[in-house]
Amino acid sequence: MGTEKTKSFGNSTTAVADTNSKSLSFVPDFFELVGITPSIPPQFDTKGFFSDFIRGLLKVDHIDRGHVSVILSVKPPVVNFYGGLHGGAVAAVAEVVSIACARTVVGKDKELFLGELSTTYLSAAPPNADLKVDASVLRSGRNLTVVALEFKLKDSGHLAYTSRATFYNLPVASL
Repeated sequence: MGTEKTKSFGNSTTAVADTNSKSLSFVPDFFELVGITPSIPPQFDTKGFFSDFIRGLLKVDHIDRGHVSVILSVKPPVVNFYGGLHGGAVAAVAEVVSIACARTVVGKDKELFLGELSTTYLSAAPPNADLKVDASVLRSGRNLTVVALEFKLKDSGHLAYTSRATFYNLPVASL
């Protein structure tokens, strides 16, 4: 196989000149198989669609100061190629629920800025399962709020995912 040198943004990169065309023909088929299409349909390309979509998967179970509990329904649109809840959906739910939990202790006079979100994927949640998502404030101070989340299968109580979010509490700008 021959290679050619190309320049890209000042860095030297190597591009493969002789690529097997049979191998390349599988790439578009793979993308189509996993649901990636060349364009986003217009009904899904609207402001707020993703937020509404994620919130549509959630049902509030319990809200207290420093604690929020919701039920997450694993519907087919958020199931990945391998038959489990998509990791991006887990992270999106973790963000939404952790913001709701942080808001139970941080006043409206402060703006929340998500500084860090880490998620541990322990096992996949199957399609049509319900997960109980428990979020608790671990620490909340003048400038920082930390929220921990656990995603457990509702039927068995099996821990599937954990998350931790760190928020910076910023004063709302007054103009």
